[in-house]
Amino acid sequence: MKIKTEANPLFDFDTPVDRRGTASAKWDKYKGTDIIPLWVADMDFVSPPAVLDALHARIDHGVFGYTEASDGLIEVLRLMLLNRYGWKVRPEWILWLPGVVTALNVACRAVGSDNDAVLTAVPVYPPFLSAPRYSRRRMITVPMVQDHARWGIDFEQLEKAITPRTRMIILCHPHNPVGRVFDSRELSQLVEICCRHDLVICSDEIHCDLILDRDKKHRPTASLGPEAAERTITLMAPSKTYNLPGLGCSFAVISDEHLRRRFKQARAGIVSHVNTLGLVAALAAYRRGEPWHAALLEYLRGNRQRVMQAVDRMPGLSMNHVEATYLAWIDVRSLNLEKPLEFFEKAGVGLSDGVHFGGPGFMRLNFGCPRSLLKRALERMRAAVEELGR
Repeated sequence: MKIKTEANPLFDFDTPVDRRGTASAKWDKYKGTDIIPLWVADMDFVSPPAVLDALHARIDHGVFGYTEASDGLIEVLRLMLLNRYGWKVRPEWILWLPGVVTALNVACRAVGSDNDAVLTAVPVYPPFLSAPRYSRRRMITVPMVQDHARWGIDFEQLEKAITPRTRMIILCHPHNPVGRVFDSRELSQLVEICCRHDLVICSDEIHCDLILDRDKKHRPTASLGPEAAERTITLMAPSKTYNLPGLGCSFAVISDEHLRRRFKQARAGIVSHVNTLGLVAALAAYRRGEPWHAALLEYLRGNRQRVMQAVDRMPGLSMNHVEATYLAWIDVRSLNLEKPLEFFEKAGVGLSDGVHFGGPGFMRLNFGCPRSLLKRALERMRAAVEELGR
């Protein structure tokens, strides 16, 4: 598949792909309407050619029996973690799962007992808020703060919120929806708190390969040192990076043998194997997907700039700089809307309502789409808020 952009003549992120009629959760939500869907976090881009080639070859083989992660996939993954993050991971530390949401729920079941507590900072990806409840745990939330136009964790309030029944902190790193890349100082402060209170850290790092700021680098929480490693469950996947969420392939990295055993016990009998094509796609993505990945980052940087400039011109709307992900967290509180989701849907744009993230008054916008589609959506949003102010 020869497709192109300014960043790379082989790849094309500009040409829209018609996803209607493909049972797309993102697009079928607004089936039969003229609403542009920029809500759920999957991108409207064709996946890397290397992945498509590998999937075609596997399909041509024609037999789809139960499949395990190959030695080749495990070695490619270990090499990727070492080269990108300087993180040495042993093969036995890697546990495969059909999705990070599944892994979040397994982690909640693996740590503590019924009625113990799980702590997280909000706003945050909605499954963080539901997983403890599904696992008969109590959810404790602490609001994030804005400091010098950046979102951050209020570590003083976080520590105050810890109770004798708190067993785990769930961290979103890089953060969805605020787009922060937490630095080593912030991560070290979190680890220190967890060491003092003997807490496990479940670190969701699914967006780790989508760092948009050139001066920032992802640091896996578990890589900070032995104390961090022994209490951290790291969750990663190729799905966000290479646009493969429908193939259901993710993995946990757990170096502590006791914690890993508890995690395995919690998933036993209820979590299915990763499907064959998900594993094939993961191997191809990690082995041969880097040129596409580099071109994607350039394209997303351009889209980020367009969103920030457009929001800056919309009366009553504001947003902070997006350091990572392809998600913009937009403050619409000044519009005083009773139902902001419905307001923007009426304008022809489908966003994610911040109330589900623990952030009422905000909207999340997915800018992982062709620029022409993004331009239309932003124009509709600006027209709607300008009309509101008249």
